[in-house]
Amino acid sequence: MAKKIPLRRCVATGEQLPKKELLRIVRTPEGILAVDITGRANGRGAYLKKDALAVAKAKKSGALSKALEIKIPEEFWEEIEAAVH
Repeated sequence: MAKKIPLRRCVATGEQLPKKELLRIVRTPEGILAVDITGRANGRGAYLKKDALAVAKAKKSGALSKALEIKIPEEFWEEIEAAVH
């Protein structure tokens, strides 16, 4: 039997994608925003497609802010864009 691939939904595009194709953004219990490389960090997580257009869409629509229930500062968007490229 083939191993089940975990799928997650991108908050910007609404696409169901394998976890490998997504970037996890996490708001830690302390309220700190971080790009979760391991996919295992504690806190509230949201997934974004590793794509510049998806990042731009999330920024414009505020989808990431809604998903993480926190305002996302401009510097953090730059960090996300750097992680995507």
